[in-house]
Amino acid sequence: MAIQKKGSAEWGGSLKRGKGVVSTESGALKENPYGFNTRFEGQPGTNPEELIGAAHASCYSMALSMILGQSELEPESIKTEATVTLDQDDSGFYISKVALTTVARVPGADQETFEKAANDAKEGCPVSRLFNADITLDARLEG
Repeated sequence: MAIQKKGSAEWGGSLKRGKGVVSTESGALKENPYGFNTRFEGQPGTNPEELIGAAHASCYSMALSMILGQSELEPESIKTEATVTLDQDDSGFYISKVALTTVARVPGADQETFEKAANDAKEGCPVSRLFNADITLDARLEG
């Protein structure tokens, strides 16, 4: 089974003065602005790193829900944040790491089962498997 989803971007101008828009096939993002200033200067708009972070956090949360379900556990909530680090070396910019932080409320789960599921989700999430970066995980089970 192969599923294909599309994202698109349009760019005009030089790197520092140019502007672009990013959209998704579903319409969840529609011509959202991005540019040098939104990526490196903290201006309003989006950037590739936060989009990757959102994709990773959402994928991880779904994977964790699936794995918990295999143990007959249904989470009330899974909140995940993915912090994407953009570094630079002699070859240019690259994503060096992603730090996943998740807090889950899972009735009936014990710490050992939760930790195993959390780590299995980190390793098996399709977005995790995409990266050539150090991926860390801080997973907490709430009462």
